Amino acid sequence: MATASSAASTPTLGVGMIGYSFMGAVHSHAWRSAGRFFSLPLDIRMSVLCGRTPEAVASAATTMGWSSSQTDWREVLTRDDVDLVDVCTPGSNHAEIAIAALNAGKHVLCEKPLANTVDEAREMARAARRAERSGVRAMVGFNYRRLPATALARRLVDQGRIGAVRHVRAQYLQDFITDPTFPLVWRLRKEQAGSGALGDIGAHIVDLTQFVTGEHITGVSGMTETFVERRPLPEDATEYGDVTVDDAATFLARFSGGALATFEATRLATGRKNALRIEINGELGSLAFDLERLNELEFHDATEPDATAGFRRILVTEADHPYMEAWWPPGHGLGYEHTFTHEVTDLVRDLAEGVPPRPSFSDGLRVQRVLEAVEHSAHDSGRWTPLPDDDAEEP
Repeated sequence: MATASSAASTPTLGVGMIGYSFMGAVHSHAWRSAGRFFSLPLDIRMSVLCGRTPEAVASAATTMGWSSSQTDWREVLTRDDVDLVDVCTPGSNHAEIAIAALNAGKHVLCEKPLANTVDEAREMARAARRAERSGVRAMVGFNYRRLPATALARRLVDQGRIGAVRHVRAQYLQDFITDPTFPLVWRLRKEQAGSGALGDIGAHIVDLTQFVTGEHITGVSGMTETFVERRPLPEDATEYGDVTVDDAATFLARFSGGALATFEATRLATGRKNALRIEINGELGSLAFDLERLNELEFHDATEPDATAGFRRILVTEADHPYMEAWWPPGHGLGYEHTFTHEVTDLVRDLAEGVPPRPSFSDGLRVQRVLEAVEHSAHDSGRWTPLPDDDAEEP
């Protein structure tokens, strides 16, 4: 799995990362910082950064702390100093790269959503299960599971503090493409992104609500809309092309425990920058979280006397809150980038222990099934669309 470190007895985990834009930058920060704040059983070596343009990827490698750079991802898989491949490319490349890496005996961390289609995600999950028999591990990067507040929410649910879940509400609201002159970037092309707001940000709230509740979505009824149908091309603003993904998606859902749910994902919510919000109502209490206030969790204990009942604000910065033992004194909040540091920390520890990391590629497939069901429902006038049983998947 890992090579021995020449400097110490601690074994080394060599990492090769494919892609170096937004996600590549934040993943690089995580690989650099994880071992500096958390005690890890493996020494992380940032071996190689891969991208298509030689000059650009070489510059990025120097800036972000990678030892070398390459332009062919296939060559990364042949390197002896690479034990794990981190896939930070657009979704259209995820399946090919991840499956090849697993077949080459490399662990894989793959950004979300797992793939652009259920068929691709299914093949990735199968490849991961096959590789697992040889001790090779795979994880999909749903980083919002790793916030202290959301991890605490999951803990409270597991402890029975809110009882049976009755309602789930989830939104992910952004406004970065409200300007109709915003260019036709890859995220607005179905062949590269798979879907629009639904997959880009909706995937996060699908995974996060299933994680916090410990349940899964069994059926959906959805609507999608593209409000700006043509946009200027990035290479020539005088020319326009068709937007082939959704700008917004809304759907109803039911969870396996019987809860009713509403979901909304849009990149045209003017004034909302990164408003991921979830609220879980149970028979004994409720939980609420907003990413724009990411160090806080709201909790209502319905078993308290009426005179003192109400939501309480928990500042999730104490040493006994999830992940906080490695960071700052109480009251000193964390940021977006810390979720990826926690993701890397959990992954490295699981690799060293030989434990399958979560969320797995099978978890990623479950999310992809929900996204596909919403699209099918939206194309069929919102018809109720049940989800298949994941347990029926072939090994």
